[in-house]
Amino acid sequence: MIHDELQKLEKLVHQASKKLIHLTEENEQLRSKMTEMESELSQKEQEIEYFKNKIKISNIVDSRPVNSGDSTEMSELINNYIQEIDHLIAYLSE
Repeated sequence: MIHDELQKLEKLVHQASKKLIHLTEENEQLRSKMTEMESELSQKEQEIEYFKNKIKISNIVDSRPVNSGDSTEMSELINNYIQEIDHLIAYLSE
């Protein structure tokens, strides 16, 4: 009788330890998945911020009035920057 009770208890302990191992493994898998998803979420948030900034810049550019004088001045400025960059590249190549 006591022997039967001990066997039942041993069986319950064995089942409980199996269940604990299973739940521990499942917990680790879920933690890993959560970490992966948090990383993905962070990346998506960065992409959203990047596109928000692009939209802001686009709106600023679209709302800025452009006249031919500004356009010519901007073109000359860009050409000057390009020439300066070419000079610096040539200097660094020596």
